[in-house]
Amino acid sequence: MLFEDRQQAGALLARKLEHLRGKDVLVLALPRGGVVVGHQIARAMQASLDVYIAHKIGAPFNEELAIGAVASDGTIVLDDVLIAQLGVTSSYLGREIERQKREIQRRLECYRGKKPPPAVEGRIVILVDDGVATGATTKAALRALRKQNPARLILAVPVGPPDAIQRLEQEADQVVCLSTPEPFWAVGRFFLDWAQISDAQVVRLLEDAARPARPGAGPSAD
Repeated sequence: MLFEDRQQAGALLARKLEHLRGKDVLVLALPRGGVVVGHQIARAMQASLDVYIAHKIGAPFNEELAIGAVASDGTIVLDDVLIAQLGVTSSYLGREIERQKREIQRRLECYRGKKPPPAVEGRIVILVDDGVATGATTKAALRALRKQNPARLILAVPVGPPDAIQRLEQEADQVVCLSTPEPFWAVGRFFLDWAQISDAQVVRLLEDAARPARPGAGPSAD
């Protein structure tokens, strides 16, 4: 399946989640691209939208290769097999984890300012991203959110490899994934428009989602 852009992917996911409209739903999106997808879902369902941040821990000499991830509450997920295969040292891991924690804090301040994080306990939480590759960051986010006792924890993504999606099904109460192609390439290969998203765009989308929806209005295409 090939998506036009993140907005279309979000609209398609919203249709799969329509049965939850009117319930106490909180949409939490992984920045940056996940916020574009999450914005479509939140507006269609008239639900609250906020960010939840988890960052991958990149391998030495290859930051794109995830050897783990850290969530904003400090939850850490590590790929012990890959770490052993690559000979990654504990000192490198410690430095990289601290670096990612600092970047998470920077982004939280940028996106949320002094506003406190939303309450999760007892609510239906939909964690959204624009796609899954290894699933490391998504797993860290799901495990961190689980600690906050949501009534139901749902993962919604447009695309991901079958093996990663199967692993994430063990972490969430439900996974909604529109496409699980095999072989799987980079997430961006499944979008016609894979434009980079800026911090300023994330802030605008969060502000837009916080405004009351106009009666009869569909999700914004911002």
